[in-house]
Amino acid sequence: MTVIALGLNHTTAPLDLRGRFALPDDQLPQALQALREALARALQATTQQVQTAILSTCNRTDLFCHVDGSADAPQQLCAALDWLATRGGVAQSSLQKHVYTLQAGDAARHAFRVASGLDSMVLGESQILGQFKTAVKSADAAGTLGSTLNQLFQRSFSVAKDVRSQTELAQASISMPAAAVKLAQALFEDLSATRMLFVGAGEMIELAATHFAAHSPKQIVIANRSAERSSGLALRLNQAQEAAIGKAQAAGTQAFARSISLAELPTRLHEFDVVVSCTASTLPIIGLGAVERALKARKHKPMFMVDLAVPRDIEIEVKRLSDVYLYTVDDLSTLVQQGKASRQAAVAQAQTIVDAGVESFMAWMQARQSLPLIQRLNAQADAWREAELARAKKSLAKGDDPQAVLEAMSKALMQKALHASYAALNSADPLERERAAAGVEQLLLRH
Repeated sequence: MTVIALGLNHTTAPLDLRGRFALPDDQLPQALQALREALARALQATTQQVQTAILSTCNRTDLFCHVDGSADAPQQLCAALDWLATRGGVAQSSLQKHVYTLQAGDAARHAFRVASGLDSMVLGESQILGQFKTAVKSADAAGTLGSTLNQLFQRSFSVAKDVRSQTELAQASISMPAAAVKLAQALFEDLSATRMLFVGAGEMIELAATHFAAHSPKQIVIANRSAERSSGLALRLNQAQEAAIGKAQAAGTQAFARSISLAELPTRLHEFDVVVSCTASTLPIIGLGAVERALKARKHKPMFMVDLAVPRDIEIEVKRLSDVYLYTVDDLSTLVQQGKASRQAAVAQAQTIVDAGVESFMAWMQARQSLPLIQRLNAQADAWREAELARAKKSLAKGDDPQAVLEAMSKALMQKALHASYAALNSADPLERERAAAGVEQLLLRH
């Protein structure tokens, strides 16, 4: 009975492979149940014995599992790997080269490191904690979380909080949107002279749009399938702009940010100098042909494009176009890792907090393993107590002396409690007697 973790991330697998395993939020409930059922079948367990949670972001897909009973960790890991390979349409032998498989303390350490930002592309970034909490809520809503995984994740959040409050790990972190802004500034001398398109309206796009909006571009346009979400993001950006430059000044100008539908992209792509995309689409939504037509309309004026989505939103062939500067999440890794050396002292402090968390969680797990035995002991003691109490009541009903009845009941309970110890101490096997003596000394004679 142990916790396992299995997954792939930005350090173990290329972007296109990670994209095969990315799970949009609306697919998580079905995936959680499917993983649970696959483990139950493979391990000959009931679904009630299996606990599952899945964390899926642009940089990782992690499976966390726990099976009550006698299933050992290698069996669980093999079953989880088989399910993941099947879901991604990849041969297990090929996938195995790109995944990490962890159990017990190592699995707990991985969860704590991920929640704390120690395992992120952006060392110390805080966004992963929110994503982790969302993943836990999804597992809870799907009914697959269970008490053991819930305990692991609640401790993960506590460790992450301690890391953020007790170390300086997050202070020098550079986010991917911030790195994208730096790259754009290297291409365009003045970002205030550019027009920008953001495709999607999720948390990453809002973060990116906020970073770029700080440089007051000519215009920001949000394209998304949901008009409500894109309009809402545009409204928030306009409100932030008003606060920055003053409501009176903003009132006399065209709306800083506007929204359009995704259907307008092919005909309007040429208008934008900067394009940042991050949607949950399983297929690219900006193709090579569309970008080629946009470049022609722009008379080959350069375009800066950032694809933060996994799987890709922008066809990789676009990168070969001479007037396009396309960057993916993996391309941004060099910039976001800058300053890592200066944070090594904070990393060491954070790791100490993580190690303490792992030790505490493993102690809790070991105590949990004794719970069935404790329950059996309690049940046996209750059975003895009830039997002797019933016998005592009969004796009292017959008019026997209460003092004698109580004496008899106490002696009978003592004999029942000590019978197994007496038998072991009188065993014909010397080794058995030695073990019994040590156990009696430890459990009964030390106070």
